[in-house]
Formats: sequence, structure tokens, C-alpha cells
Amino acid sequence: MIELTNDGLGARAVARSAAFGVPPYSEDTRCLTRRFLTPAHAAALESLTQWMNAAGMKVHLDPVGNLVGRYEGIEEGAPALMIGSHVDTVRDAGCYDGTLGVMLGLSCVEALAAEGRRLPFAVEVVAFGDEEGSRFSTGMICSRAASGQINYGAQFAGLKDSDGISLADAMEAFGLDAAKIPLAARKPEELVAYLEAHIEQGPVLEAEDQALGVVSGISAQLRLHASFTGRAGHAGTNPMGLRHDALAAAAEAILAVEQIAEAWATKGVVGTVGFIEAKPGAPNVIAGAVEITLDVRAIDRAIRDGAAKEMETRIAAIAARRGIGFALRQTLDLQPHPSDPALTAILESVLSDMGLRPLRLTSGAGHDAGALAAITPMAMLFIRCAGGISHNPAESVDPADADLAAEAMLRFIDRLEASYKK
Repeated sequence: MIELTNDGLGARAVARSAAFGVPPYSEDTRCLTRRFLTPAHAAALESLTQWMNAAGMKVHLDPVGNLVGRYEGIEEGAPALMIGSHVDTVRDAGCYDGTLGVMLGLSCVEALAAEGRRLPFAVEVVAFGDEEGSRFSTGMICSRAASGQINYGAQFAGLKDSDGISLADAMEAFGLDAAKIPLAARKPEELVAYLEAHIEQGPVLEAEDQALGVVSGISAQLRLHASFTGRAGHAGTNPMGLRHDALAAAAEAILAVEQIAEAWATKGVVGTVGFIEAKPGAPNVIAGAVEITLDVRAIDRAIRDGAAKEMETRIAAIAARRGIGFALRQTLDLQPHPSDPALTAILESVLSDMGLRPLRLTSGAGHDAGALAAITPMAMLFIRCAGGISHNPAESVDPADADLAAEAMLRFIDRLEASYKK
């Protein structure tokens, strides 16, 4: 268990997040990589469990792999304010994306416990196991399961990681049963609200010289997997005009994604190809098969879908012109999620009382909060990160900003208590 002496609630959360940046909390000794259902994930949950127990919380691992620490209210079994984020990371990650939000929730409960204070509602701190989708090529398995949006079936039974390990086998090795994923679903009446603190992952707060911001809503996200099938052949003996080069087709498709996203940018669209794999992958062989991913986002779902449809049409035409087989399948579709107006107003009021400007921001990144919005009112607090850098080892958060975030969250809890009706 990591021992920390820093008394600042936010600074403590920052230090804990940074401590999770190395083995055993990372699969890789060279960089931070903590994927869902790995030994590094298990190590993170073990330390979190110890801290949660020390704060007087009852802790359990739910059927999909979320760690839930519950700080009971005045009456046992009362509905809960859920505070959460994720503890999985992308490959070669920074320390604060997701993890800081979990640690800040823990800090808030530690502050309540230090005062011996109980509320008319419980407080649950949840460390969601999968948000990034960095292991099984789909995102938010755990928060979608918690909000009742996943019924384990063919779609998830077929999920495998890059080593060919299925989701079901990975869960079994972790002591879980994939067939029980639906049992992770929470009922709306069990929850009062959901609050998530998260680094901004963008440069706006820094540009505005603001430590904190209030999230007005989360963009719609569409993730697609594209396959190009050509014909592998010798790089020296196949004339250029007679080739069926899957990689060349994919390269043209990637540029088309960028061009279309730029054309739709004034409507808030962003498009990204973040993964590519060419086979057989030899320098002297024409690529016969290529896989890429497409990530398309916008705050308006119809606009997002319009841009994605144009991308699909253009890519299909590129493949046909080049004599390349093309297939596209959807791996993730998240609708836009506006934050709850009443909870957002509370956060804005809290920031004003703290002498901070209640700056509203739209999140272009997906968050577990979006999934929880399906079953309970949701609010999000953004925290400034240096340079707006995220999904990168250079992620950096000022502990003083995190202290302000912890203060804002505790003030939010105070306001929620004052307005709470059973």
C-alpha cells in the first residue's frame, strides 16, 4: 500500500495518481499502460480497496469489474451520490486521465470520515474498469454495464484482445463471469446523482487562466473498424499498374477522413484514424490486408452521423476504384449527453462562491458520466491540465488546482445535502 503524508485533499489525489504510473500498476516498465482485467488493473484495485476500507467504506467488485466503495449515509441502504471515473489507461498514458477523478472522490470521502459526518444519502466512489477500450477495441464496457446498457451476447462474446484472449476468458481469469455482466446494472432509485471530476484534456482552461470548468455536455462518439482486402505480392516483381495494394487504399482513405472532418469542422466534427495494422507486414511484400479504426465525434448526433456517412461513401469509392475489398463495422456508438441543468447550476454556484469564473465547456472526449446519464442526473467538473495534453506521458496537473477541485466537490456535496429530499 502506498503511504502518503500530503494533507491537501487534491494534492493527495494527484500524488496517488502519480504513484499509479509505475509497476505494479503498469503492465510496462517503460511507460504507463494499465488495461482492463490485467495484473496492473488488479494491483490498482488492491491499493484502492485498502484506502477505501481505511476511510470506512464497504468495498466490493461488481460483476463487470468495477470497484465500488460505499460510505453509508445516516440510514443504511439510502440512495447514493456516485462519484467516479476510470482506472484503465491507453497505451503509453499519462497518470491523471480518469484516475485523478477516482482519487478525488476518495479524498472527499476521507474528508467526510475525518469529521465523522454522515449524509442523508450514501456516497459511492466507483473505479470503472474499462473506459478507454484499449484492450477490447470498444469503450466504456463497465459504465455501460452499470447503467444497464449491456446484455452479454454475441457482440461481446466475440471481443478479443491483441493476444487473442476473449473478454470472457479475461474475466474468468479475474474471478468474474461474463454471463453475469447484466447483474452489474444499477437501478435509478439506487442513485441520487453522478459526479465526475476529470482533467480537461484540452487547452481552453489554461488559455482562459482558469483552474476549473463546468461541463455542459458530452459529444456523441462513433467508433468504426474498417478492413481493406487486396492481394499480397512481391514488392519487386509486381508492376505498379497491376497491384491490389490494401495499404495504399487505406492511406488514401485516412486522408479522406481528415479532409471530410476538416470540411465539417465548423459544425463541431472531429475525425481520427488512431490505429492501423498492415499484413503480412514485411518491407518487401505488398500489403494484402489492412485494418484501421475511425473515430468520429460531434456534440450533435445527426451532424456526426452525416460526416461519418460521407466518410464511408468516400472510402468505399476509393476501395472500388483500386479493386480492393472493403468492409466497415461499428464498434461503439455513444449518443450526446447534456449535463443535468440543476446539478450544473449547483457547480456553477459553487465555483462563483469560491471566487472562480464558472466557465462552461463542452467535452469532446467521452466519459463514464455519459453512460451514467442514462439512469441518474449527471454533472462533471473539468480540471486544468498543462498544455491541454492528455493520452500522453506529459499529462500534468497542478496540485493546487486539484485542491480547488476537491473543495468544489465537497461544496457540491453540501449543496446537494441541503436540497435533498427522500
